[in-house]
Amino acid sequence: MSKTDAQQDIAALIAAAARRIIAEAQALTALDQAIGDGDHGHNMRRGMEALLAELPKQAEKSTGEILRACGMQLVMKVGGASGPLFGTLLMELGKHWPPKLDREPLADALDAAILAVKARGKSDVGQKTMLDVLAPVSAALRAGGNAPEIAACALAAAEATAPIRATRGRASFLGERSIGHVDPGACSVALMTAAIAETLV
Repeated sequence: MSKTDAQQDIAALIAAAARRIIAEAQALTALDQAIGDGDHGHNMRRGMEALLAELPKQAEKSTGEILRACGMQLVMKVGGASGPLFGTLLMELGKHWPPKLDREPLADALDAAILAVKARGKSDVGQKTMLDVLAPVSAALRAGGNAPEIAACALAAAEATAPIRATRGRASFLGERSIGHVDPGACSVALMTAAIAETLV
């Protein structure tokens, strides 16, 4: 794969993820109205619109630089905790993005990004956050899952956040009342993962 091909590929993947979030913004906001501030979908849509505007400006940059620039856009444009967390995810992926998209180095890059998100959010798997999708997706990637399997894994993992009692973020203030609701951040990660997987098929 040439540098230009790699740039086009990462831009296409980011664009697919951004468009999926924009399309599902209202549904994401509805999820957040149940256990959060009620603005997750609106904030994420604003961030993803910024990403789509940013991508043409990054044409001459490496894939890692594109990811880092898009991460900075999310930090600046998405409100609340989601901006720093999703921005950290992309920026850390950019730091570790492998020159070739082989499974193991790609999983290593994702694992490094997961560690950064954990540190930024002072959170871990099992606390009803985006990590509850990122970790299973990384495991599925490392285990050899194909694109449809990884998409299905992500969507199932998001649904599996419903019975979890939130112990991090705005939802944690609800205590037991957070049970029974899908985490909006986890759902956003799942939707983006599914969109990326569909683009790769």
